[in-house]
Amino acid sequence: MSDPFDVVHAMRPGLLQLQSLPPLSLYVHLPWCLRKCPYCDFNSHEWRGSSPDSLPEAAYIDALLVDLETSLPLVWGRPVHSVFIGGGTPSLFSPASIDRLISGIRARLPLEAEAEISLEANPGTFEKDRFKAFRQAGVTRLSIGVQSFNDEHLKALGRVHNSEQAMAAIEEARQSFETFNLDVMYALPGQTLAQLKRDIETALSFKPPHISIYHLTIESNTLFAKQPPSLPQEDEAYAMMDMITEMTGHAGMQRYEVSAYAAPGHRCWHNLNYWQFGDYLGIGAGAHSKLSFAHRITRQVRYREPQLYMAQALKGEPAAQHEEVPREELPFEFMLNALRLKEGFLLADYMARTGLALTSIQKALSEAEAKGLIVRDLTQVRPTERGFDFLSDLQGLFLSNR
Repeated sequence: MSDPFDVVHAMRPGLLQLQSLPPLSLYVHLPWCLRKCPYCDFNSHEWRGSSPDSLPEAAYIDALLVDLETSLPLVWGRPVHSVFIGGGTPSLFSPASIDRLISGIRARLPLEAEAEISLEANPGTFEKDRFKAFRQAGVTRLSIGVQSFNDEHLKALGRVHNSEQAMAAIEEARQSFETFNLDVMYALPGQTLAQLKRDIETALSFKPPHISIYHLTIESNTLFAKQPPSLPQEDEAYAMMDMITEMTGHAGMQRYEVSAYAAPGHRCWHNLNYWQFGDYLGIGAGAHSKLSFAHRITRQVRYREPQLYMAQALKGEPAAQHEEVPREELPFEFMLNALRLKEGFLLADYMARTGLALTSIQKALSEAEAKGLIVRDLTQVRPTERGFDFLSDLQGLFLSNR
């Protein structure tokens, strides 16, 4: 393991040949939430202080800005196209703190003039005029964690808000943001097709520019993994997915990624950059980075525990791990993201983003095509409907150890 911030090491000759570097995004992780949801496997930590007002906001943002400064040599001079402030529940932080964070980022990084700046928010931390204050602080896109409009299901998911609060939060977001996203989940404990239909109808009634709709999955290291709830059968989950696609389509939204639906002009640029194997610098507790150089692609992971992260960041050593992505793993790394997109990817982008020749994926592409999982021409590869339904099987064809 090399020095995590040794730019000379990163720039040395190597096996890859990247002719140009991909677009760069910034991810900022704010790790605290009011309550840890039983399905959540993100690096989020329940705040056990007397109230959200007692969060160490100023100290944490100090650490973030030192982390960013320490990381600048790795991305020197590269324009940043998007910023995503995720968590945890970032909307627990005051608008003044978010203002200070965004100002600090702008002072240190060359943000594009029209850069997308997203903030995750939960209705349970919502108060009137708070969203407007986030907009004034420089946030351009709000992502609201609704999950459901059914109070029974919200309770089963461990959410701190109810349906009435969710609707009030969306209404407030509509007044302050041209672009906002609703996070919704389906295949919930005990959920019927009719209940999901009501959830999607309610969500679409607000005419959101973007919806992310996720299948509830049981992740290891979560409360649901230890105490699994009763979820809808696979056939019923497929019927739910078909209904979602039909209803969003009728509302004029396009399914451009496995879980993402957008009105024209409202796709999430930050997530698109992930899916297209762009670069991202991640700062904050447990944040991940993927950074490209002329001859290698590297990954970093920050210290996960917030207090340890803050101490390490202030010492100029925020990264717990730093490694080069092995050449033989790059095809799978690329496909893990790109095949989630309805439009697939350009073969030229595969070569540009990985530094590898097309021969590295020809065999797997032929196999995927023979199985009806993709369609392709001389320039582009797209997953079929079957490829979308069996995405993990399709992605698995590109694993190096097959």
